[in-house]
Amino acid sequence: MERHGDLSQLQIADVPRPGVIEPADVLIHVRAAALNHLDLWTLRGLPGLSLQFPHVLGADGAGTVVEVGDGVARAAVGDRVLINPGLSCYRCENCRAGEQSQCERFALLGEHRSGTFAEYVVVPEHNVLPVPTLPESLPALSWSEAAAFPLVTLTAWRMLVTRARVQRGERVFIWGVGGGVSSAALAVAKLQGAFVIVTSSSERKLELARDLGADVTLNHADQDVVREVQQLTEGRGVDVVVENVGEATWDRSLRLLARGGRLVTCGATTGAKVQVDVRRLFWHQWTILGSTMGSAGEFREIVRLLGQGHLRPVMDATYPLDRAVDAFQRLERGEQLGKIAVEMP
Repeated sequence: MERHGDLSQLQIADVPRPGVIEPADVLIHVRAAALNHLDLWTLRGLPGLSLQFPHVLGADGAGTVVEVGDGVARAAVGDRVLINPGLSCYRCENCRAGEQSQCERFALLGEHRSGTFAEYVVVPEHNVLPVPTLPESLPALSWSEAAAFPLVTLTAWRMLVTRARVQRGERVFIWGVGGGVSSAALAVAKLQGAFVIVTSSSERKLELARDLGADVTLNHADQDVVREVQQLTEGRGVDVVVENVGEATWDRSLRLLARGGRLVTCGATTGAKVQVDVRRLFWHQWTILGSTMGSAGEFREIVRLLGQGHLRPVMDATYPLDRAVDAFQRLERGEQLGKIAVEMP
């Protein structure tokens, strides 16, 4: 992108290949990169975000290590790796405590520095792990699947496991199951043994959600989801609501909660300003939790589970790089059922 704006600002262009890398960095030949709504927000411009143009978008990616810095100990040339998009200093108090997503200098690939929609990208060694080998009974991971895995799965894992601490048998409600984070949240919640209720305005997406294990599906375009959930739970409500929509759903999300329930949020796609009736908050003893990405330990855990055949990303479509703008158009229209990826030449 040459400047902030709409999709007309996106172009395929030649930029210099990364040159000298730092001692702790690795140079990766990107084989595939995956889209996130973050890319659209970055394109349009975010408060306080100052970029050097031209800017390469893309947080998610997977590829082959082609060069390593002098201080790299774990990665080697030829390794097939997944990229953790969260960049941390590993020196501040939070990083030393194992909370890299709360780093004082936390940044994201594709948002704060050039990202993965390129043939080559440089990242710190801390940010890569080997692409796992799945059990023989399962098809091997494609490059597109590997690229689509990190951001949404790490986000969903931290939301549900670390922050909301979902337990077996609890009721979890997820908005907009066609999106990447929501689809990953469904997989994580089912792995935790939860009873999962999901919504979408698309019957096609709800059908896929049922195939993926959703216990109840609701069409929020023509159903009163609060009333449906209250009836389903005999007036109790749900234990956890997964929120990434913001203004459009916030009030309903709170009304879905049981006494002592937890709302966990990682986004605000329809607006960032919400209201809370504090009397309801303290009377029902609700907990509102913010969540952003995840730690290095959480990343290792989800990659370990992927290697066992769990949490495999739901793929919608894969485009060649010369049709990347078409991929962005599909994401912007909300037509996707899972993740959209772009393969590099």
